Amino acid sequence: METKVLLILSLLLLSGCSSDDSSPNLDAEREFGMGFTTWSYGPNIEDVTNTYSFISDNADIYAEHIDNSIPWNEWINDQTLPSDFTNEITGRAAKKISGKQLLLSVSLLNSNRDELASNLDGTIPSYTNLDDDDLKGAYFKHVNYLVGEFDPDYLVIAIEVNELRLRSSEKWNGYKNLIADVKSRIRLAYPDLKIAESVSLHNLYEPEISDPSAYIDEIMDHVNQNDFIAISYYPFLKNQSSKSEMQETLDFLHDKSNKPIAFVETAHIAENLVIPNLNVSIDGSEIGQNLYLETLLENAAHEEYEFIIWWAHRDYDALWETFPEEVKDLGQIWRDTGLLNEDGVERPAFTLWSDTFRD
Repeated sequence: METKVLLILSLLLLSGCSSDDSSPNLDAEREFGMGFTTWSYGPNIEDVTNTYSFISDNADIYAEHIDNSIPWNEWINDQTLPSDFTNEITGRAAKKISGKQLLLSVSLLNSNRDELASNLDGTIPSYTNLDDDDLKGAYFKHVNYLVGEFDPDYLVIAIEVNELRLRSSEKWNGYKNLIADVKSRIRLAYPDLKIAESVSLHNLYEPEISDPSAYIDEIMDHVNQNDFIAISYYPFLKNQSSKSEMQETLDFLHDKSNKPIAFVETAHIAENLVIPNLNVSIDGSEIGQNLYLETLLENAAHEEYEFIIWWAHRDYDALWETFPEEVKDLGQIWRDTGLLNEDGVERPAFTLWSDTFRD
């Protein structure tokens, strides 16, 4: 099962949902892409099939998000890849949607973004520094294999990399050397592919660290060297609920960026989020979700974003029920962010999405 990034719990405070209401000013013809990840709302084959069908009908770009273990040992030792790994990749690649652009997002890091992703057996490959030759060679093989299988239009070559700088700063220079090496080799192999590393905006804007300016400047200097600025943004993880808070965050991003912006994963809760084991209680509503989408679409039009990718098109309660107990609390965080609820009933944000997509 794919995992998403572990929260900084101090950011998850009690919050209320704003009653701000405005209509997006989208009179001009839409030039940015709109899409979803292929994250399924349920565990069954028909659920997966329905997810791809929904994307085909309601998007012009979509994302395959590869955020799980990496067969490091096999790549390093030139061994046969595990069938569980190759079957998943070839199965997903076989579902490629004709006529849609594809974003491939690949994670180098674990779910907490403080260490390498593990081997398939849960172990971490042995290394001295992240830019060890074995790791550089193995990660190039991994990304090269995935790009070859999916043939994407856009590549996020590493996911939410600013969080490594936050949580394991001693590894940051090694990371930069590794990714520069792998990126240069992928560019040679696929010169027309647009490549970026994603950053989590909710952990970049107003970070609670001792020298935030130095951290922000370092991250933005780094990602401004990419072909586009790849953003992961979940406003509720920053305790944001009003349009003004969201707009201030987006204005911060616009001021710091000198490349086209793409929201490679984003969403907002449509229901209250209460997780007692994590001491989390955040108010959410369909009105608040719609407000965020309005704000995002306005900015996508006015700031000429490349595209926006909403994380899950439908609440994944059915899939969540199958999660192991040890990850159910974590998995609940994004469960109720769909534009459709768990029963497939359309929320107001879906109407806004549909009207904007089809205009």
